[in-house]
Amino acid sequence: MIQALTTIISLLALAVSMLTAWLTLFRRGTVEMTQPTVIYFGADKAHWREQRAPPKVFLRTLLFATARRGRVIQSLHVTLTRNEARQTFNVWVYGEKDQLVRGSGLFVGEAGIAANHHFLTTPDGSPFTFIEGSYHLELFAQLLGDRRPKRLLSQRLDISRDLATALRDEKAGLYFDWGPDSGRYLPHIEMREPEIDPELFLKALNPSFDRN
Repeated sequence: MIQALTTIISLLALAVSMLTAWLTLFRRGTVEMTQPTVIYFGADKAHWREQRAPPKVFLRTLLFATARRGRVIQSLHVTLTRNEARQTFNVWVYGEKDQLVRGSGLFVGEAGIAANHHFLTTPDGSPFTFIEGSYHLELFAQLLGDRRPKRLLSQRLDISRDLATALRDEKAGLYFDWGPDSGRYLPHIEMREPEIDPELFLKALNPSFDRN
């Protein structure tokens, strides 16, 4: 009887050890994100100053890994779909306004990383304008070791006629602030962009940039 009890306890201890090792060492897990507190649609006036400001999608969120070992994000990109039109924002810059860097690999641990994320179109891409309509915003992460990108966010956002008219002014930006009580995004126009230093933003996109 005692020998059988000892054997059972040993097997249970082994099972717990194996489960712990799997959770901490072997399980790859994935990357998730929290609901963005703010989403921005509008022109980016920090880049390509000699041309028309390209469109930008900006958001702030917390990225976190579901496994203790963490995961590496190779790239992030945003797609916007309106009716049959689809636009990819594949230029990714992240960080706080005084420490912006071009996204080219980011380790995300279990504790997570909260940051601002800026997504722009490439300068040689087709022109894109925020006009009236219902938009489907998706955020994808390409994780190291995964074949296909993982969709982190799928959100429907509407631009009314009045908002679209206001956005014709490049100084205007459309902000969607998350309302926890209403459970939806509340849009409003502001005549400014997220507060960043244009020179730092340019240096994040191109480390060799020198305005002189």
